[in-house]
Amino acid sequence: MTQLPLNGKVALITGASRGIGLAIAQAYVAAGAKVVLSSRKQEGLDEAASMIREQGGEALPVAAHSSDSAAVQSLVEQATAEWGGIDIVVNNAATNPHFGHIVDTPLSMVDKTIEVNIRGYFQTSQRAATMMRDAGGGAIVNTASINGDRPAPYQGIYSITKAAVISMTRAFAKECADWKIRVNAVLPGLTDTRFAAALTSNERMLKMILPLIPMARIAEPEEIAPAIAFLASDAASYITGACLPVDGGFLA
Repeated sequence: MTQLPLNGKVALITGASRGIGLAIAQAYVAAGAKVVLSSRKQEGLDEAASMIREQGGEALPVAAHSSDSAAVQSLVEQATAEWGGIDIVVNNAATNPHFGHIVDTPLSMVDKTIEVNIRGYFQTSQRAATMMRDAGGGAIVNTASINGDRPAPYQGIYSITKAAVISMTRAFAKECADWKIRVNAVLPGLTDTRFAAALTSNERMLKMILPLIPMARIAEPEEIAPAIAFLASDAASYITGACLPVDGGFLA
């Protein structure tokens, strides 16, 4: 990570208390950034922040639901009060409450998935872009999914929202480029997290999925985070609107 210096940068990461989000925060700290950690529950954030501080990093844990506009505004204000602003935003919070046939998806779960995976990303990006415009630029990185490119069976509404994240990334990239704001996305493949445990802990599912991955294994969160760090760094200074698969070759 020392090859992708983010010294002096402040990065806000949603869904940062565990899994890919925590790995992103650790990668950013290793590259020299300060991190604002956000998710719904303060307890998990405090544990993550403590871990980062023990490793010599600086972390500000702030509980906020990314689909709540007032909470997002408060989150940005607290980060600005603490460190003067935000240079990088990583939209990583997500939900996938329904596993089953798309026609059996309860509308309550459709609403919840859209609220977190689309509305949350959209309004956090809006707030971040407005602030970055006034500050002279910045970087936004979205955690999408390979499911946004190739919908997975029994994950219909989740796949639909991740396709929207890919489109959102490109839309923000085009309209914010004049403000020196770069907007990109990473598309993780199946990763060993609690979020994906319904798949990674199911031997029958793994026997179906692994043959579709050329590298024949699932990813660790630490293998996703460096791509997200790269896209926020000066090494990616001429990259915007990109949607980078980190998937062991699944989409090849």
